[in-house]
Amino acid sequence: MLKAGVFFAMLAVGLGACTTIDFSQLPPATLTGSLFVMWVGEGNSSGDGKFVFAPDPADPLTFRRADSSLPGAEIQPGLMYTDGGSIPKIAQVFKGLSPWGYAPAYMIHDWMFTAHHCIVDGENDKRFDQVGNVSFKDSAEILGEAIQGMVKANKVQRNDVAGTAITAAVGSSIAENLWNKKEACAASK
Repeated sequence: MLKAGVFFAMLAVGLGACTTIDFSQLPPATLTGSLFVMWVGEGNSSGDGKFVFAPDPADPLTFRRADSSLPGAEIQPGLMYTDGGSIPKIAQVFKGLSPWGYAPAYMIHDWMFTAHHCIVDGENDKRFDQVGNVSFKDSAEILGEAIQGMVKANKVQRNDVAGTAITAAVGSSIAENLWNKKEACAASK
């Protein structure tokens, strides 16, 4: 496992993280509800296919931050395309880096990106209001908090290497470029 730790530390540095988030210091969020995805196409170099996340009206996936005064305090993702966690295939061999291992957290993160892209592209939909004030840094913290919440709820095993690597990757300059991408709303919805 030491080799994996060194690999992920180098990966985080190599990604040129533009925001520094200490995963170990993030408070656990609460995740409730169900998660339903349907396969709609094959994958590419990251993820394991193209899926549609469909909210369950009777039991919606809901994320709640420990501090309700922060941006994105409560998020319920809407209908969207997803590939789960955008984990490069080469990294999926390491424990904790499955594109579906932290699926509820990934759905929350994907929804923030979808909503942000649609807001930037001028969409005026009330579904996006819950994340309208979420910054890029907030989006990385929210994903880390969701993973911490899954650990606290015993939904996944503690894996500080994976949580740290994922949080670093979603806080990287590569991820920020994707966050700032214009005309991306239509492809996300």
